Amino acid sequence: MAQGTINVQTENIFPIIKQFLYSDQEIFLRELVSNAVDATQKLKTLSNLGELKGDIGDTQMEVKLDEKKKTLTFSDKGIGMTGEEVEKYINQIAFSGAEEFVEKYKDKASVIGHFGLGFYSSFMVADKVEIFTKSYKEGAKAVKWECDGSPNFTLEENDQRKGRGTDIVLHISDDAKEYLAEGKIRELLDKYCKFMAVPIKFGTKEINDPDFTPKKIKDKEGKETTEPHKQITVDNIVNNPNPAWTKAPVDLKEDDYNSFYRELYPMNFDQPLFNIHLNVDYPFNLTGILYFPKLKNNLEVQKDKIQLYSNQVFVTDSVEGIVPDFLTLLHGVIDSPDIPLNVSRSYLQSDKNVKKISNYISKKVADKLNDLFKKDRKAFEEKWDDIKIFIEYGILSDEKFAEKAQKFALYKTTDGKYYTIEEYKKEIKKAQTDKNKKVVVLYTSNADDQFTYIAAAKDRGYSVLVMNTPLTAHLVGKLEQADNDFSFSRVDGDVIDNLIQKEEEIPSKLSEADENALKPVIEEVLPKESFTVNFVSLSEKDQPMTITQAEFMRRMKDMSAIGGGGMMGMGNLPESYELKVNGNHPLISKILAEKNDKKKKEMTKQAADLALLSQNLLKGEALSDFIKRSVKLI
Repeated sequence: MAQGTINVQTENIFPIIKQFLYSDQEIFLRELVSNAVDATQKLKTLSNLGELKGDIGDTQMEVKLDEKKKTLTFSDKGIGMTGEEVEKYINQIAFSGAEEFVEKYKDKASVIGHFGLGFYSSFMVADKVEIFTKSYKEGAKAVKWECDGSPNFTLEENDQRKGRGTDIVLHISDDAKEYLAEGKIRELLDKYCKFMAVPIKFGTKEINDPDFTPKKIKDKEGKETTEPHKQITVDNIVNNPNPAWTKAPVDLKEDDYNSFYRELYPMNFDQPLFNIHLNVDYPFNLTGILYFPKLKNNLEVQKDKIQLYSNQVFVTDSVEGIVPDFLTLLHGVIDSPDIPLNVSRSYLQSDKNVKKISNYISKKVADKLNDLFKKDRKAFEEKWDDIKIFIEYGILSDEKFAEKAQKFALYKTTDGKYYTIEEYKKEIKKAQTDKNKKVVVLYTSNADDQFTYIAAAKDRGYSVLVMNTPLTAHLVGKLEQADNDFSFSRVDGDVIDNLIQKEEEIPSKLSEADENALKPVIEEVLPKESFTVNFVSLSEKDQPMTITQAEFMRRMKDMSAIGGGGMMGMGNLPESYELKVNGNHPLISKILAEKNDKKKKEMTKQAADLALLSQNLLKGEALSDFIKRSVKLI
């Protein structure tokens, strides 16, 4: 029996491992299972290269729980270790068996591990660890290694391990007894090992015998019935070693992609809209499947749905840095051995490959969307409302994506028609060019609340876009910056009057003296600090009074409310509105002609309140008074 001290620079590395090396204690299970998968993959590589004699047989690994003995065992039938290799790879933690193996069989092996420290995560939950291992090499003797968490270990020959492979036995410490619960281990296996490349057994389960055909029998009363189905006990395999993303796209049908989506998100009952299969091996290795879910307007709720894997080992679902920020709204899987990770495999390190991968994914998504648009525009339009916030997010956050998106980004009118931005500019140019020769795009952020304004715009022959996501204020600014020949204005904003051409202008029925007489009457019934009153000459069919807000000020406040307003404190500025009085409406003439001051004030208040109500600005006591007044007038 050999005894010794683990070759590390510090007196005792285990407290350091427990406190600093891993952000999550539960990572130990992933590390030990992935080590077992590594050992098995190495064996398969050697077999494929002809360096092993005969068939390697069963390569299934097993996780075994013994609550009475307080042990958790990870058992594989992989490459195993000799005593010398245990000394090298376990006792000298600066070395990594996987790294050395990759160097020797470069371009021929698919090996997960790059860190010799993975095994030592076991001491986060165990106060003693045993290794029973036997190398695949002919004539190799089985050995046992044992350590109680101090720098001291024992290494001796031991015949407990009969066949090739390794058993790692964790004697779970009292402060980690949660890992002696079957449910907890099953949960962690599902989280971290769901798609590892080797079948993983955890216990057994009862299933119907597929070879048994139930017969018709008679019960005690002589009635015919069917005999019970025969049950058999089988291994409970907890993972899928051959997930969809590891297969060639040509071998998969739409049902396969949808089935895999349900496997990834069993509690998500919505079908994805479409998917993108990633498969590249130069200048980096990357596979995966990304799904477009039906997106809602709440951006944050959608994130953290993409899972990052390294050779089928789960790493994280926080993929910022690898995936462009706007693409984190998608669901799915990305698998790349070329993404550098730290020793805990939980955080990304800065690396040029990460940027290349991010750019590739962005380009691939843009190309896919463009292909869908060109292939079947009608089907694309039907999906648009479910993905538009994702496209808007991409346009705002990724310049290259924004450039490509010009070809397929759509804008829907209140009439339900879809246009690209270039198509829409041509459509409205004649009717919606203002006095400054700019094409003005009118839009609504809430078709119900702004219905009156939409109707008025359409009566004049104008078109109105529906732009109702949280990103609208930022998006219209971005589109205006890209093209100086057009601008955006919300349909209830202060720009629409500038669209009226000279030949369309309607003379006012009010003189300057009339306006001066009416203005103080109107100002008296309005909140003093929030409103300015101006007279306009519109059609008799237009509303007697309308309320607008300066497009620039409102947009800055909207942008500030969701971040990125660009002006400090803009979101805290007081609201300011303009009350526009249509001098040609009969009601305004009637108010002007009214001799009874009380009645004149009441009529003015009613008209002003109607305008306030249309903008949801009439609340509390003022709304209650308006209702009482309306009933009285009726």
